[in-house]
Order: sequence, then structure tokens, then C-alpha cells
Amino acid sequence: TPTLDTASKTPSPAGTTSPAPNNSQTVKAGQSAKNNRNTQSAVKIKKPWKIKVSRKKKKVILQFSRSKQTKTFIYVKKGKSKWKKMGSTAKCRYEFKKKHKKKKVLLKVSVVFLLLVVIGWFTFGAKVMKLRSEAKKLVAQSSEETFKASQTSIVYDTNGKQLLKFKGEKDVYYLKYKELPVYVIAAVISVEDKNFYKHSGVDYKGISRAAVSYVVHKGRITQGGSTLTQQLAKTVFLNRQKTWKRKVKEIFMAVELERKYSKEQILEFYLNNVYYANGYYGIQAASQGYFRKDAKNLTMSEAAFLSAIPNNPTIYDPRTNKENTIKRRNKILKDMYEQKLIRKDQYEEAINEEINVKSAQKSKTEKKNYVETYVIHCATKEIMKQKGFEFKYDFSSTSEKKKYQEEYDKMYAECKRTLYSAGYHIYTSIDPDVQKQLQSSVDNALSGYTEKDKNGIYKTQASGTCIDNDTGKVVAIVGGREQKNIGYTLNRAFQSPRQPGSAIKPLLVYAPALEHGWSAGSTVNDSPMSTKDKNRVRNSHGSYSGQISLRRAVQKSSNVATMRIYEQLTPKTCLKYLEEMNFKYLTDSDYKYYTTCIGGFTKGTTSEEMAAGYATLKNDGVYREPTCISKITTSDGDEVMSSSTKKRRVYSTNAANAMTDVLKSVVTGGTGVGAKVPNVDTAGKTGTTSLNKDGWFCGFTPYYTTTVWVGYDSPRTLEDLYGSTYPLTIWEN
Repeated sequence: TPTLDTASKTPSPAGTTSPAPNNSQTVKAGQSAKNNRNTQSAVKIKKPWKIKVSRKKKKVILQFSRSKQTKTFIYVKKGKSKWKKMGSTAKCRYEFKKKHKKKKVLLKVSVVFLLLVVIGWFTFGAKVMKLRSEAKKLVAQSSEETFKASQTSIVYDTNGKQLLKFKGEKDVYYLKYKELPVYVIAAVISVEDKNFYKHSGVDYKGISRAAVSYVVHKGRITQGGSTLTQQLAKTVFLNRQKTWKRKVKEIFMAVELERKYSKEQILEFYLNNVYYANGYYGIQAASQGYFRKDAKNLTMSEAAFLSAIPNNPTIYDPRTNKENTIKRRNKILKDMYEQKLIRKDQYEEAINEEINVKSAQKSKTEKKNYVETYVIHCATKEIMKQKGFEFKYDFSSTSEKKKYQEEYDKMYAECKRTLYSAGYHIYTSIDPDVQKQLQSSVDNALSGYTEKDKNGIYKTQASGTCIDNDTGKVVAIVGGREQKNIGYTLNRAFQSPRQPGSAIKPLLVYAPALEHGWSAGSTVNDSPMSTKDKNRVRNSHGSYSGQISLRRAVQKSSNVATMRIYEQLTPKTCLKYLEEMNFKYLTDSDYKYYTTCIGGFTKGTTSEEMAAGYATLKNDGVYREPTCISKITTSDGDEVMSSSTKKRRVYSTNAANAMTDVLKSVVTGGTGVGAKVPNVDTAGKTGTTSLNKDGWFCGFTPYYTTTVWVGYDSPRTLEDLYGSTYPLTIWEN
């Protein structure tokens, strides 16, 4: 124990022979002690001091406490017998406490970190190791052929017989590393991955910079963290799902690719697989498509221009957004100059060079019939789903819709490409016999209209879609009249929205009304509307019947009765039903203007959408998304995806069945008379727009639902066109 030197009033460690500290080191026990610094008498202690002693290596810490007073001294041993007091009392006490506090904090942090590591391992460790194993396996099984594979995809009909073939041309445009232009290599490395030759697949510093930039810019992506190797892995092996699993697998694959292949091979694979917009994959295809020249003949400016596209093929599309592409080209050239890849005179010459983009050439793989265009559309969408793309039909703002459309276009083009190179076997619900009947019926009904446009296409057109009511899948689709030696680039059945006229009333107004308390026998007002009514409409041919039943209103296709019900239900309530059935061409104006209820849409709808809507009524109110894809397999028979039709209840069973019963009366005693199939239950509705620009007939039997549209591609009056004329004739036949 230490002894207390009463002369100096300062404690000394026990056993020390060093002289006691002088008066300058005296403990200040109170104000009286302050005023008597030179006194040598003993300190007057009213109560005994409590002494706490602790040792740590070469330190002795003495803490004296009495009442509310606390004094701490730290002595450090210097040599064998000398002790030195450290700092002032307050400072010593502060440092002592601070060091202990730091240790406690560090200990707590260490414990928490270890717990997180343990929890993280048990939660994600096994999954991460599984992803690593899968990545290694995929890369191990790859070869140079993996990156230039181009297998024919085969399409089969509902009977399992071959229907079509999709053949890509990727091999034709594949360039070896030595054939790649040096300017292209320099450009893509400078802008996409300037540390390409330094990293081993993953640029961890780049990922960190991207993460910091993401936080600094409040969630806006301003820098990319992926290397060229990671982008290659994503393009060839993975999908575009934004999940941690995909990202982790991408990182593992990039590392494995770098181990298996040289930097030159990775550049070769990348530049032959990357997408350059407008259907061009690889630098050679892009060079031919945009400049009509081989890649080896590209100028430095053209090479930088093309290298600007892959970052976002929609935003930097040379044909639609050339200004954006030029801006990014300039950035790339600047990067090349700053990274000393080119000289100043080369930079100035390239940045001043004018870029002349050629217009698109006719594709060698141009579609030859309407089935092919629809199969491509449906198969592409199924692959998009399989890759994790989420389809949307309702948007809160124009900017949200625009952003979605950009993402959709990019993913659609990417997935469509695989149809021509992956060697898929695509099994469809297309029935060749039904397809032939529908096409013949369209051609025969309009055979008297022979006027053509400057491209040789008939001006009077039609479209039709037929759905199997058991499966909900499309068995036949006609996008226009058949013409020899003309490739069909437009399939009107799913690509050309037109105003539906009164054919929309059962889906938009009357089925919802039956859902909200009306019945087929409910009385509705078919009297003329007052001039004071802000949503005033008139009936066709000026025919009014006063108080009539809802059934009769549908039979005679009353516009005024429809409007009055629509006003009571409100546009928001009614249009929600179309939203639930993925009517994708709805606009804000359709919600604003009440004439939507009688078919006055801004853009309109397609025969595919209308067929799916009417099939919903036949299917007890349950909607099934229209498609012709049953399943897709690899050339070896392994299933890639199975199209399990998505179902969604839209109308109650009672409302759907009541609407079906009303529509049956339309073909027996209403505007659809003549459509009745002998000895078979038949339900349907006509539709005619103002000035006879569009005619529709939509109907179903227990077996099929078929919808037909007739009109001009450029809307104008067509004499004698009503829903009950050409459209009904096509449907009936």
C-alpha cells in the first residue's frame, strides 16, 4: 500500500526510495490549502480519505475520494526506482476514463460485428456458396462457342407439328480479336472499364465509387460499378433481375471468366455480344447497320459513336436520339485523350467529324405471316417474365411511364434476340385449321376492296383474334388481309389500337352495373338527354324508347342509357375493370371524357384485348392473360419455362353469367341478329364508331371467343360499315 507524505500531502507508491514530490505537486484539498501553498504542516483532514489503488504494467493509479471530492494521480515508473507524476489531476482523470471508455466501445463494436458475421453467415452463407458453385459450373462448361452460338429456334403448333423456324445470323458477324478495330477497343475500355487490364474480373474500387456516388446523388445512379467482364457474364449467362443473388453470381462468374479466358478473349466475346440498339448485336453488325461498312474501316469518331450506344440502347439510339449519342461520343473521345490513348490532334479531328447514320435496311429475317409476328411477341414476353421483368399497365405520372417504356424496350430487344440464337423449341396453342378459317373469312369478306397504298398494301383492312375458352390461349390471330410476296411488318390484331364503339359497353358499363346492384330486368332511361346535360349523347338513328329494361338497352345499343349508368358508377369505377384486364392503351383523357363509355377512346383497343375481355365473361368473370405460348424448351428438351396462364377475378360469377345471358339476347333479338350459330349457345355484341370509321363484332360460343375489327389503317368513313355488316359476316363464317 502507498504511504501518505504528510509534509507534501502527496501520496507515493509503496516501497519507493525516490524523494517525495515537492510543493508544486501538492494535493489541493480545499480553498484553505490553495491559500497556504508553502505551509509544511500536515493537512487537516476532517474525514478519512478512501484510497483506491490499481496497477497496470508500469503505471500506478491512485484515486482518493472523500464526500464529493475525488482526486486521481497517475505515476509512471522511470527506471528501477524513479516514479514520475503525469499531468494535472483533471487531465489524468480524463485520460484514464477516456481510455477505459474507448476499450468498452471497441469491445461492444467487436462483439456486435462478430454477431453480425455469424448471423450473416447462417442467413446468407450457404446461399452465397451455392451461387459461387453455380457460377463456377457455368463458366467451366463454357467454351468459345458459347459466346458465338447461333442455333435455330423451332415453333410447334397445338398438335406438336413444326410451324415455323427462327434463324439468327450471328455467326456471320463474329470477329476474332485480331479483327477488332483498335479504336473500338480503346473507346470501350476508356468509357466502360478503364481498369480493365488491372483487375481480375471485379473492380472493387469502382464498386465503392459507384456506391458513394449513389448515396451522394440521393439514389440517382451516376456511375457504374460493373466491369466489362461482369457485363459479359450478365449478357451471356444471367438475367437482368435487380437482386443481390444475381449481382453476387455475376461477380463470381466474372472472376471465373478471368481465370479461364485471357483479356483479349474477354474483349472479343464482349464486343461480339453487346447490344447496339435496333437489333444489332456485336460491333460488326452495328457497323454494317449504321454505316454500311465493316468494323475494320470505322474512323475513330465512328468507333467512339458506336461505343456510346451499349450503355443505354434506348437513350443513345442513333436513329431516334442521335444528339444524345453525339454527346456521349464526345465524352468518350475526351476520356481517351485524358487517358493518353490518343493525341490532341486526333481528338480534335475526331470530335469535329460529322456522323452520318444510314437508314434501316429491310431485315433478312422479316416476318412472313401474322402467326410468326404474334409468336415472337408472346415468346419474347414470356422470356422477359422468366428473367424477372415486371409488366405494368397503370402509371402515376408521365415520367414514370416513360421510364418504364425505356426499360421495357431494352429488355424486349434483349429477349427477342435470344429467339434467334438460343435454339429454343417453342410450343404454341396455334391451331392451323382455325387460323386458316379466320384468314380466309377476312380475305373473302373484303375481297371487293382492292385499293392499295404506295407500298402495295390494301387500304381496307381487318384483324381478328380467336381464343380457346377451355385454356384461355389464342388459337388463331389475323393481323390483316393476306397478300402474296409482301412481308407483314404490322399485326393489327395486337399492334393497332382502334376505337371500339359500342362493343366496349358490356365490359366497361353493363357488367360493372350488374356487379353493383342492377339486373337484366332493371329499368333504365332511354329518353333523349337534355341540352343542359354536360355529358349529352344521342342514340344512333335518333331512336328512343323511354323507360326500358337493361337487357333491352344492350340489345338496341342505347347510348343515352349507357351514359346515365356510367355517370352513376363514375369513370374511375368502370375503367378499373379494363385496367384489371390489362387494356394498355388507356390514357388520362379516357378518364376525363365521359364519351369513353360509348367507345370514344383516345387511342382505343385491339382485337386481342377485346377477345380476352369477352372470354372473361364466358369464364365466369375470371381473366386470363392472352398468349399463344404453352412452353419453351432447350434443343435438348429441358424446360426453360412453362406458360401457366395468369388468372385474375375481374367480375363476380353472377355478374359475368348475367351479362352473358343478356348478350345471348343481342344475337337473337338485337343488333347482332344473324350471328347465332345453329344449335349452339351464342353471345355477342356489335360496335360501330362515328362516321362508320370502325366496325366490330365480339362474341363467343361455349368453345371459342372471337373478336373482329374492320376499317382503314388511316381512319376514314367506310360506306356500309357497321358492326352488323362486314365484322359480323367475318365472325359468322
